Amino acid sequence: MTTSKKAVALKYDKTKDLAPKTTAKGQGSIARQIIKIAQQNDIPIKQDEDLVQMLSQIELNQNIPEELYQAVAELFSFIYGLTNEKI
Repeated sequence: MTTSKKAVALKYDKTKDLAPKTTAKGQGSIARQIIKIAQQNDIPIKQDEDLVQMLSQIELNQNIPEELYQAVAELFSFIYGLTNEKI
């Protein structure tokens, strides 16, 4: 059984947002396009099928639910470590 690749893009601006928001999501060709745009813009990508599955249930431009804060915080920590940005 082959499953289609999924992708979810998140955005978080600590000066404006209460929590990270989903900004794009999709599977198959849409997921590949999300990944391509991220790569073209030097946006770090982290593969985590379980987290993507949970995040894909959230409507676009909605804050992630509180129960995902820890997992997304770990994701952002990974990304900030790659980019040497401060939280």
